[in-house]
Amino acid sequence: MNPPPSTPVRTSPEVADALAEGRPVLALESTIISHGMPYPDNVAMAREVEQIARDHGVVPATVAVLDGVPLAGLDEAQLELLASDPGVRKVSMRDLGYVVSRGEHGATTVAATMRLAHLAGIGVFTTGGLGGVHRGASSSYDVSADLTELSRTPVTVVCAGVKSILDIGLTLEMLETLGVPVVGLGAEEFPAFYTRRSGFSVPLRVDSPAEVAAMAHAQQALGITAGMVVANPVPVSDEIPAERIDAVIDQALGDADRLGVRGKDITPYLLGRIVEITGGESLRTNVALVRHNAHVGAQVAAELSRLRGA
Repeated sequence: MNPPPSTPVRTSPEVADALAEGRPVLALESTIISHGMPYPDNVAMAREVEQIARDHGVVPATVAVLDGVPLAGLDEAQLELLASDPGVRKVSMRDLGYVVSRGEHGATTVAATMRLAHLAGIGVFTTGGLGGVHRGASSSYDVSADLTELSRTPVTVVCAGVKSILDIGLTLEMLETLGVPVVGLGAEEFPAFYTRRSGFSVPLRVDSPAEVAAMAHAQQALGITAGMVVANPVPVSDEIPAERIDAVIDQALGDADRLGVRGKDITPYLLGRIVEITGGESLRTNVALVRHNAHVGAQVAAELSRLRGA
């Protein structure tokens, strides 16, 4: 059994140099690689997203735990391992200490990525969609740790809203209760991952990555320790109409209920089942929104770095 690392997060030389020099860095999660998409689409997507960040002059820092070591910034071999090894554990906040102490591999969720990014000194993170309050949570109490982590870790998270499989209204209510600002980027309606429509308004609206960065900078100056959700709708050309995806989700939820899928297994099962039902259309939309979020996240990181250096 490997001992815990002497430093909380080991950064790659590229990420370490950027942080030391005050250059922009963008955190990226690894659960989407290991548990969100099939191989080899997952590793191709991971490489493409990293390149998008670099194209904006931003250093990408994919976050994971490998051999018990929390890492920010992965090389090609490490990305390939995460994408192809079925033994990589899905790691949220409750699992971090376990995986580190046992020297295991772990792909980090939104919550765990936020915490490790913050420990490494990275303030902006881009993902696909947030976790949240699950449908039926009044009896199951199934609420993602992403929400509580957002309430206590000052990282700006760019996403395409929360996953459509969740109870979006209750998720927004909980984020309000936790003091987490939710802003729509160029949108009045909160997006629902595969679709731009959810039926719920965003509490706040901004119209550019520069406005997002200014808000994050102001929060830091005020000593606010919560993160921020930037809801960036999937491009119109790539969205699945709300009526169609809602019917697909209802079918996938029914299948999960019949099979008794619960807990941390429910989201990977539902996302995979939705890919099957849509004949791969949902996967194409997923990749498109991840790309779109990476472009926005990189611009936010670049602008926030400029503000902090001013």
